[in-house]
Amino acid sequence: MRKSKKVAITTVSVALALSLTSCYGAGPNAATRMINRVTDGNEVDVNTDGSNLRVDNLLLVATEDGSAVLVATINNRAEATDQILGIAVGSSQAVITGETKLYSNKPVRFEGESANAKAVFPGVNPVAGTTVDVTIGFARAGLVKVKAIIRDKRDIYANVTSGSKLATPAASPVK
Repeated sequence: MRKSKKVAITTVSVALALSLTSCYGAGPNAATRMINRVTDGNEVDVNTDGSNLRVDNLLLVATEDGSAVLVATINNRAEATDQILGIAVGSSQAVITGETKLYSNKPVRFEGESANAKAVFPGVNPVAGTTVDVTIGFARAGLVKVKAIIRDKRDIYANVTSGSKLATPAASPVK
């Protein structure tokens, strides 16, 4: 009888451990796996008019000169090329420099080490911790509205600047 009692206790312990830690019950859809931090950028899939765009980690960074700088990655997963025509927050238009054409599977990155584009909203005096609606105009996909948090310039965003030009490597001398 002692052996069966040990087996019963072990079975109940394992069942409780799996169900109480959500390792077994909810699986990949567990509520604890679906949490996004408030500081994360927003994400959206755009599937209109034959488009297949993915916008990742979209947010704005408030800079000390009163500008807001867009941080995001936009990837075109369709074969046909699309283009970013404009980016706005309310009536404020971003000054966009760098790449705006969205070629198939060649992401446009706003900010970061591999940035190939920059979008700055000069003089808008953003307030960190608030959210705004960012509207992106695409040639094929049309207008897309994304809610974005405004972050302050610290942590991984400490090096974000409102300089209107995209930093580019120096040209190689002509041979």
